[in-house]
Amino acid sequence: MTGMTSSARPHLNRRLAEFGTTIFAEMSALAVATGSINLGQGFPDTDGPEEIREAAVRALRDGRGNQYPPGPGVPELRTAIAAHQLRRYGLSYDPDTEVLVTAGATEAIAAALLALVEPGDEVVALEPYYDSYAASIAMAGGRRVPVTLRPHEGSFRLDLDELRAAVTDRTRLLLVNTPHNPTGTVLTRAELAAIAELAVERDLLVVTDEVYEHLVFDDAGHLPLATFPGMRERTVSIGSAGKTFSFTGWKVGWVTAAPELVGAVRSAKQFLTYVASGPFQYAVAEALALPDSYFEEFCRGMLARREILAEGLTAAGFEVFRPAGTYFITTDIRPLGEKDGFAFCRALPERAGVVAIPNAVFYDDREAGAPFVRFAFCKREEVLREAAQRLRSM
Repeated sequence: MTGMTSSARPHLNRRLAEFGTTIFAEMSALAVATGSINLGQGFPDTDGPEEIREAAVRALRDGRGNQYPPGPGVPELRTAIAAHQLRRYGLSYDPDTEVLVTAGATEAIAAALLALVEPGDEVVALEPYYDSYAASIAMAGGRRVPVTLRPHEGSFRLDLDELRAAVTDRTRLLLVNTPHNPTGTVLTRAELAAIAELAVERDLLVVTDEVYEHLVFDDAGHLPLATFPGMRERTVSIGSAGKTFSFTGWKVGWVTAAPELVGAVRSAKQFLTYVASGPFQYAVAEALALPDSYFEEFCRGMLARREILAEGLTAAGFEVFRPAGTYFITTDIRPLGEKDGFAFCRALPERAGVVAIPNAVFYDDREAGAPFVRFAFCKREEVLREAAQRLRSM
């Protein structure tokens, strides 16, 4: 009969059945519909450095990257990524065999998990986690095993005993995000050393999402897991230009790892986008060579924005967890007499003209995340002040 399908089976692959439209799309649409200030999705409301934008225009005009770039990424960018890793962290990578350019960090995560995880493998991830982690593990046929960061003395902390207990004979990989989205936690040297010891002891691969590496608000700065003993050869490190240079739409990310790991990730990546962002790759190569003063000023500017929003949220009655990194603030809504983050965030645009994200979407255990709500502060200071005023008058 017309209109009937040949099977009663759902159209969507069962591995993805639990994943609908992302909460970011829903809340961003709500922001537009209500004219609210969007502090939900993590994208800046101003572009990055003018000279880097002009570098992209120059590449376009010069015909660099307008056709398919090389599969691993343009040589200029791979060289710049390797130079950045060496200059910042003392990590030496061969641009030809140990660097891979991807369509943003999201593709890098997906390609790494599709390449390295077999059906039935367990992947231990720090919960709450960015929603693409769960989807990528599912697409690879893996089983995600959350280890939950829990509130403790004003921040979210990792329980190392819980992490060790989560590792079994079926564990293939640890998925680590520091600085951590959405909580803003930055893992300490001692915590990273313990993770490294566990990975070496149990012979685990590690994928590290380090896209907020230049947004660490204390003097210690970012500590890549690959710098710890025994980790250089087992760690796939993921970086991105979008968060650091405020050009999130360019979708330029990268992987640095040992040749056999990069080769595996590239095998999966070539059947996702194959290549992307040609002209932007040349611009990002120039961006990575910016002087240290750029990165320092970028971090200072975000720290000032953090304080504007944190003070506004505190004045509005939220319990505020001041982040040690990233550009997100997690809050507890229970002091406001609320306990359901989903209901709170769906009502907030009408109540206050502000959009936020319920942290529960980042948890397997939705109840554990229910009272937490995330706000982004990567916006202009005047926008944050207006948002803070609206929240205070709620």
